[in-house]
Amino acid sequence: MDITVIPTDDGKVWNLTYLLGRPMGRITEVSAKQFTIHPDGHALETMVGIDHRPYTSLDAALAAIEKHTRGVCRHHLGEDQP
Repeated sequence: MDITVIPTDDGKVWNLTYLLGRPMGRITEVSAKQFTIHPDGHALETMVGIDHRPYTSLDAALAAIEKHTRGVCRHHLGEDQP
């Protein structure tokens, strides 16, 4: 399962979207080095049993999702990014 990771404007939340455009939840930075996974929508079943704990980085949270779903998380490159 491939998931697109899209940052929000505030830089503290990253939306997770399945490649077909379905929402999968979000990752929230609750404080410095504290990133929490919040599955939602179609991901509730897919991410059953995933550790929601605070991770020390966004990459660590994404790695946990990749390991759990056996997929790939790809950062969305917006128009203002190379």
